[in-house]
Amino acid sequence: MTDVTGAPADVLHTLFHSEQGGHEQVVLCQDRASGLKAVIALHSTALGPALGGTRFYPYATEAEAVADALNLARGMSYKNAMAGLDHGGGKAVIIGDPERDKTEELLLAYGRMVASLGGRYVTACDVGTYVADMDVVARECRWTTGRSPENGGAGDSSVLTAFGVYQSMRASAQHLWGDPSLRDRTVGVAGVGKVGHHLVRHLLDEGARVVITDVRPDAVQRVLDQYEGVTAVADTDALIRLEGLDIYAPCALGGALNDETVPVLTARVVCGAANNQLAHPGVEKDLADRGILYAPDYVVNAGGVIQVADELHGFDFERCKAKATRIFDTTLAIFARAKEDGIPPAAAADRIAEQRMAEARAGRTGH
Repeated sequence: MTDVTGAPADVLHTLFHSEQGGHEQVVLCQDRASGLKAVIALHSTALGPALGGTRFYPYATEAEAVADALNLARGMSYKNAMAGLDHGGGKAVIIGDPERDKTEELLLAYGRMVASLGGRYVTACDVGTYVADMDVVARECRWTTGRSPENGGAGDSSVLTAFGVYQSMRASAQHLWGDPSLRDRTVGVAGVGKVGHHLVRHLLDEGARVVITDVRPDAVQRVLDQYEGVTAVADTDALIRLEGLDIYAPCALGGALNDETVPVLTARVVCGAANNQLAHPGVEKDLADRGILYAPDYVVNAGGVIQVADELHGFDFERCKAKATRIFDTTLAIFARAKEDGIPPAAAADRIAEQRMAEARAGRTGH
């Protein structure tokens, strides 16, 4: 079934009627000359211009691309609200294989599409897009972040993302054990790419015992060669079952916490950089029922978005680091709210974010 435009009717139903809906604006973009097909979704501008990355991905269908843009944009509203930024949530997806379809012409066409929104949406990197791509987009659109330092940007955001994860981990230790120190705690890091690699350094500097795993043997070897005292296990399956594990840090793909992993998890705390760690609704309750403290992923990994937002004001690393340090206090506030309301931390974080957005909307309308 399609609507009058020929688009699948379920897409419009998702936008206007479902729980995933409530978005302010969704823009379908096409540039025949370059082959660009993109979706820009603005979930909320209550706190300010929507901010979120551009994903370049070979979606199976256009409907799948729209659904992903809607979900990701909604997630950015909550992330930006909890990061204390004056930004709403937005996300864009470009449909195609970045290895095959990405061209300078396509990125410039995409830049013009973002520019046409007049600053309501600020873009950045995401899966399939990189700093060099944002430099191209920025030639057509001044509302572009995640650019290279040579072009006035902040470059790689993984340094501050890892620093924010570390702060959230300290807050988790403070809440659970009454002491923020990670000394002699055993921390398992799944995924030691850009963010995970920096996180390992923070943990070792504080005297934690670090165990790692990654699907890429070269990434594991790079960490083992660089740092003494780090140990590695074969895979995530082995890591989550490790005896004596205090903290589990998923720093790779989403869905790490699911019906198979939660029952066997030995760690008392889950605090990592990966997006969308909860495989489906209800997993946060399963964690709570097992007495496992979960630091909500979109709070934990906000260091990156704090960095790209700062670019709009002329990037200052120390200013960003000071903001990322506050992730410690935000995490503690979430745990306190969860305890007070008798709900899991993920639900508490959502409530705090929704409250901030609602207050901003009420302030705009004067009631």
